[in-house]
Amino acid sequence: MTTPRKIIHLDMDCFFAAVEMRDNPALKTVPLAIGGSRSERGVIATCNYPARAFGVRSAMPTHEALKRCPHLTLLRGNMEKYKTVSRQIQAIFLRYTDLVEPLSLDEAYLDVSNCSLFRGSATLIAEDIRKTVLLETGLTVSAGVAPNKFLAKIASDENKPDGLFVLAPHQIAEFIENLPLRRIPGVGQKTSEKLAALGLTLCRDIVAKGQEPSTQMLSLLVKHVGSLASSLLQRCQGIDDRPVQPSRERKSIGVEHTLAHDLHDLAQVQDALLSLLPTLEQRLLQSGKTALLHKIGVKLKFSDFRQTTVETQCSQLNPLLFQQLLEQAWQRRQEKTVRLIGLHLGFRPVCEEQLLLPLTPQ
Repeated sequence: MTTPRKIIHLDMDCFFAAVEMRDNPALKTVPLAIGGSRSERGVIATCNYPARAFGVRSAMPTHEALKRCPHLTLLRGNMEKYKTVSRQIQAIFLRYTDLVEPLSLDEAYLDVSNCSLFRGSATLIAEDIRKTVLLETGLTVSAGVAPNKFLAKIASDENKPDGLFVLAPHQIAEFIENLPLRRIPGVGQKTSEKLAALGLTLCRDIVAKGQEPSTQMLSLLVKHVGSLASSLLQRCQGIDDRPVQPSRERKSIGVEHTLAHDLHDLAQVQDALLSLLPTLEQRLLQSGKTALLHKIGVKLKFSDFRQTTVETQCSQLNPLLFQQLLEQAWQRRQEKTVRLIGLHLGFRPVCEEQLLLPLTPQ
């Protein structure tokens, strides 16, 4: 019998906003958001809980946030400061285990299955991490403890902010059957609406407690949600075999810009694209992966917030090829104007590059 793993998911509470409130206590009681300014088009990166009370959310267009909360305090943010604090927090995590998988600046998975601290209690480890982060940074972090990554991530959201939720193995079945499908990572708003139209809103609607999923259900999901079907069936049973991976190989880099005004002319969009290339080139050089480049792409987001992406295989940063991809994306606009343009690069895995190197006789 396999011993259940002990996974902790740690998620900083409204991280960017929390750093600003820590550094300026006057901001703690006012609705605060980090994101685009009032005079430019942009989106909200994060916001504090007073702002969330007005319906402001991350990834919301700034103009929509201001409609919901006209007295919202907006800050552009300081990414270098946030990165510095994030490194401080990650260093704290590493005191407890080497198996730390950062997901972003403000969250990470920890595998403490073999940690001897607190007699191996993942609950006590998580609580001590939370106390240490608060003591050394002045910031709160919410934690979820569970036997796998999926459940730990769901658990960390149960008692936010500044909370801890533990999901023991014997509690999983009951917890899962009442879990809304929209809370499963990968099930966005559109997928959630598709599933609801089929009468599927909770995990128990897909997999009955203690039973295997039916072939009919699998076929139904494949038809309506495609490649997500297999993962969805596993998550609805509380299954997630992914290990915590301390080193995550970067597979892509990119740059994008939300325009101050919608563009309705292709030449203007081409100029905007060219202005992004120097930043993209700099990020490529900083990545140290120039030799691994194998794909480039262009993304356009239109005035109705729909977006399209065009990609092609390419081993170098080619401005002319970017413009050709842009023209293809432009043809899909359906008379809509452009509000955002993005460029991205994809890399081959390092192991694949090693296979391509000539063998040197020893």
